[in-house]
Amino acid sequence: MKIAVFGATGGTGAHIVRQGLDAGHDVIAVVRDPARLGLPPSGRLTVLAAPVTDAEAILPAVEPADAIVSGLGPRPGDQAGICSTGTATIIQAMEKAGRARLVVISASGPYVDEGDGLLARYVAKPLLGRLLRDGFDDLRRMEQLVRASGLQWTIMRPPRLTNRASTGRYRTAVDRNTRGIRVSRADLATATLRVLDDPATAGHSIGVAN
Repeated sequence: MKIAVFGATGGTGAHIVRQGLDAGHDVIAVVRDPARLGLPPSGRLTVLAAPVTDAEAILPAVEPADAIVSGLGPRPGDQAGICSTGTATIIQAMEKAGRARLVVISASGPYVDEGDGLLARYVAKPLLGRLLRDGFDDLRRMEQLVRASGLQWTIMRPPRLTNRASTGRYRTAVDRNTRGIRVSRADLATATLRVLDDPATAGHSIGVAN
């Protein structure tokens, strides 16, 4: 499979790139600064330096891809709302290129459902909602765009991300959160790659936690 990865130099995106290559996929890493990727282009890795807010600039990554993965997330100095703005551009490019499979990484924080424990539901998430209001609003807008796109989309909803090593052991839940408070970025990358060719996950959110 040929996979285009946006946010490829981010904490989770970098794992997706490396794990994708290790699994034998062809990967197109879309980055602002190729030096941050830490991997040279190779026979199965293409690096495209392009702003994610420019649909024409990212089209060379989207056109040949079988699936598109967005690991976009804010960094210091980024414009506000980069997740929703960037995702809107990705969707625009996918529509122009006639591509359908999109997996985006969101978060479980903005959403409360039956998968959450009592502490998360009534204490942790209301507090986080106040502290991270702008970021959570951005993710909600992003998800709304994805759901309205008409694409074959899947939304990954992890809780707090850690830099722990990959364990290969994690839980998932369809259309609800998992009763877990953290997941490693490496395990989230594994879960993300596994849904790419699983048609049963299209049109659903997937909660994932260690």
